Amino acid sequence: MLDTLFPVAFLASLAEAKSSTKKYVAEERSDFDTILWPIVLCFAGGIYLVYERYQRAHNSPVPFVHHPPVQADPSWEGLPLENANLQSHLQHPDYITSFDPATSLHLGTFLADDESVIRNKIDKAAKAQKRWRHTTFVQRRRVVRSLLKWLVDNQEMCAKVACRDTGKTLLDAALGEIMTTCTKMEWLMKHGERYLKPERRHGNFMLGYKRSEVHYEPLGVVAAIVSWNYPLHNAWGPVLASIFAGNAVVLKCSEKVIWSTTWFVDAITTCLRTLGHSEDIIQLVCCYPKNAHVLTRSPVIKHITFIGSETVGRIIAQDATEHLTPVTLELGGKDPCIIMPNTDLGRWAPLWKRGVFQNMGQNCIGIERLIVHSSQYDELEAIFKETASKMRLGSVLAPTQEGYVATIDGGAMIDGDRFQALEALIQDAEEGGANVIGGRQYNHVYLENGYYFQPTVVGPVDNSMEIAQQELFAPIALLMPYETIEEALELANGTRYGLGASVFGPSQAKCLELAKRLECGMVSINDFGVFYVSIANQDLPFGGYKSSGYGRFGGPEGLRALTNPKAIMVDRWPNVIQTAIPPVLDYPLRSLLQSWEFSSGLVRFLYADGARNWMYGLYALIQAASKGRR
Repeated sequence: MLDTLFPVAFLASLAEAKSSTKKYVAEERSDFDTILWPIVLCFAGGIYLVYERYQRAHNSPVPFVHHPPVQADPSWEGLPLENANLQSHLQHPDYITSFDPATSLHLGTFLADDESVIRNKIDKAAKAQKRWRHTTFVQRRRVVRSLLKWLVDNQEMCAKVACRDTGKTLLDAALGEIMTTCTKMEWLMKHGERYLKPERRHGNFMLGYKRSEVHYEPLGVVAAIVSWNYPLHNAWGPVLASIFAGNAVVLKCSEKVIWSTTWFVDAITTCLRTLGHSEDIIQLVCCYPKNAHVLTRSPVIKHITFIGSETVGRIIAQDATEHLTPVTLELGGKDPCIIMPNTDLGRWAPLWKRGVFQNMGQNCIGIERLIVHSSQYDELEAIFKETASKMRLGSVLAPTQEGYVATIDGGAMIDGDRFQALEALIQDAEEGGANVIGGRQYNHVYLENGYYFQPTVVGPVDNSMEIAQQELFAPIALLMPYETIEEALELANGTRYGLGASVFGPSQAKCLELAKRLECGMVSINDFGVFYVSIANQDLPFGGYKSSGYGRFGGPEGLRALTNPKAIMVDRWPNVIQTAIPPVLDYPLRSLLQSWEFSSGLVRFLYADGARNWMYGLYALIQAASKGRR
């Protein structure tokens, strides 16, 4: 009986022991987990806090204070430009007077830079750049990130400053100044380092033991000479690209917008100073044309970016030859918009109107010519005539009964200097058979001292008219009818300009086929001007063709243009495999024939087509080498 029960009892005791062991282990594990998990969580939290502290110390934006100018307040009432106290400065050759073109209120008077001042600013930039070139991309990104945060937080004030100095509307400032500048800064932060850090290049079989690299080194001091139509964007764009590439930059702004440009540039220098960098890497120059050669002919300046007219661009290009300074020229445009047959005009009309009338036509890539099939000409003309007749002009910052919140479609022109020439071109087209809506200076009922031009529609126009050949830079829609696609292409390519263009139609494939035949630098399909905003997110270069200039800014091409691309070759296995001169090629040559047979065999071995030729080259190479060693 006992023998029978013993196995049972033994098994029962084993089960009990196992159960006890499991219970003990579970209790121990529970106690272990109770202790372990808080430790793990604390450790992970510590790592996160260290990471966050590092991010804040090196990458997070740093706030800075940049006080707004009183002139940007809509309630500000300044002195009119005609005030007698200003006449002495207006007539003085050494002063530059700024005024609001929408109201003619005086914004400020600035002493123009003379030759000695310009040279001193170039020297200060060169001295500061020696330290700035050694900053890291982390440091440069932090500058851009801090400026981006400031711009977003102060976008309304920045828009008002731009409006006050150029007469544009808040909407035009938002689209053309704020958004485009933000997208460029975003691109620099996300992709700038990728295109500027040393880059590996593919080698060939003969140099397989070598490693090739391209280093994009700062040039030193570069210059940017920019136009007046977008004072924030035109200043910040080239400045930020230049300093991100490790350069110092001398910015020459137009005399027409020195007031706003000074404030916009001061924001960057304030940011640099706050982050512990020298503000001297950015120098603002504003002078009259007689002194501009000091900048364009300077041996210290290593690159020039110019945004402006064809006439001035040609002068700058000539000046730059003195020291072979590379130049990027973004000049005039006469951008066509080709509308393919059977296009839904109502669908795309808002884009065309924006392309013609935004910033009152003062855009380098604005639509200057609408090329439409004759069957849809009348419909398109009716759309534009209705819009032009209803557009309301004025100033969002004018201290009048319109008020700050008044609904305004278009602002002022930068000045009235070109009004007479514009009216003459329009009259010439009218005498040539074109119908005209508008076409004259607009006398504002409240702002009689402002510079306004009527939104205008002119058509039909052909390439024989002078108005179809000159860049207008004004709120003028030119309508050009065509019968065949070939005729449309001839109209589009029929000027000396070739900056941007757009093609609209129901078939994207046909639009793309036509776009490839356009003589220009950029084309949008069923859209307007998106290649400009796309610079930030899609790496697109910006620039033109023919008399619209050469070179590119924006994207990798524009950023790398501000550097010296230096090719460097190094050994993959130093002191193991390195270049050696075979005896057959060593000086003095033992035999010209043998040296030729060796080099000829080497070429055949490396590059001959087919295995047979390759083997023949190898045999010749070995034979010549063996002879050379005798």
